[in-house]
Amino acid sequence: MAAPILRCISRGQGLGIPGLSGVLPVGLREAHSGAQGLLAMQKARGLFKEFFPERGTKTELPELFDRGTAGNFPQTIYCGFDPTADSLHVGHLLALLGLFHFQRAGHNVIALVGGATARLGDPSGRTKEREALEAERVQSNARALRQGLKALAANHQQLFANGRTWGNFTVLDNSAWYQKQDLVDFLAAVGGHFRMGTLLSRLSVQTRLKSPEGMSLAEFLYQVLQAYDFYYLFQHYRCRVQLGGSDQLGNIMSGYEFIQKYLKLFTFLPLPEIDHIMQLHVKEPEKRGPQKRLATEVTKLVHGQEGLDSAKRCTQALYHSSIEALEVMSDQELKELFKEASFSELVLDPGTSVLDTCRKANAIPGGPRGYRMITEGGVSINHRQVTNPESVLVVGQHILKNGLSLLKIGKRNFYIIKWLQL
Repeated sequence: MAAPILRCISRGQGLGIPGLSGVLPVGLREAHSGAQGLLAMQKARGLFKEFFPERGTKTELPELFDRGTAGNFPQTIYCGFDPTADSLHVGHLLALLGLFHFQRAGHNVIALVGGATARLGDPSGRTKEREALEAERVQSNARALRQGLKALAANHQQLFANGRTWGNFTVLDNSAWYQKQDLVDFLAAVGGHFRMGTLLSRLSVQTRLKSPEGMSLAEFLYQVLQAYDFYYLFQHYRCRVQLGGSDQLGNIMSGYEFIQKYLKLFTFLPLPEIDHIMQLHVKEPEKRGPQKRLATEVTKLVHGQEGLDSAKRCTQALYHSSIEALEVMSDQELKELFKEASFSELVLDPGTSVLDTCRKANAIPGGPRGYRMITEGGVSINHRQVTNPESVLVVGQHILKNGLSLLKIGKRNFYIIKWLQL
């Protein structure tokens, strides 16, 4: 099974930046004891796949993150996010967790939205050119991504604090500096630092050049602009480390390893706690402890505490037929949970029956057939089967405390009713 992981990339040497050989190896942790401890826990968590340049992990990287080396702490790390869509996905989340771990270790991190580069399209891993996006669409997507990144950073800060001093989390958009660039001036200043032989040797370029579709100049220049991003961030933010992405996990893992790898990747749980969770899972796999903890941690990070509470209510209502969960759910939560459900607002007249309710909601056909659907057990209200069409609705049973009723016809047809003038 392929899964998104991270690799570490250093760029900008072609621009002649002194000392710009920042690298990242593998995975992170909750507590750190110097650069060696940080790197050891990165490797144990397994968050990253590879790094560049390779020599950096033995000498340069430990020195880069060593608190005891004057002028080395804190460092600045960045990762890019192209706004090809208007929302973040799970691959973005994994990259963000990489940034968050460095932030938790006291380093400053930058989430860079590619509001400019997204218009060119990253050729990496693609067999043909991406469909061009209009400038307005890219701007809208970039705005949504910036908001999403800030929201996740706020959830992280609010819900996962550990009492230590963290670094800063900054969201930038590279359109801010490319909009000010004149094309000729940019090529004159930057173009001479890139050699065609090196650019053409990239695997992504080689693959595309050999394909029937070939490669456009816009895509070819993407790597130049990405390198310039790194240079700009180095000049203005002293950023020396770049985080990149990979969509190859490499090996298919067993279910046990799969869940244990995901707890390490997508949560901030200490490694000993993950080991304990997995030991309990071996004894009682039917309780699905690791899966539930993973879902809890990721939902809390992405949607906040309120989102987690809502998800728990929805889970209880949907999978455990919980009346208590239904009673505290909002109209919006019910609509999200039962997306295909019809929504009606009805006035509760005295003596309103089950049959009246079903017909007013257009949930059953008219005449004897609809009547029989109720008597034959095909109708339930709030997860309770009703078989008497003439039964009068009772507040607290058929109508919940929040003024709602969940009507189900057959196995899959849901109707949400909001009662007025209770």
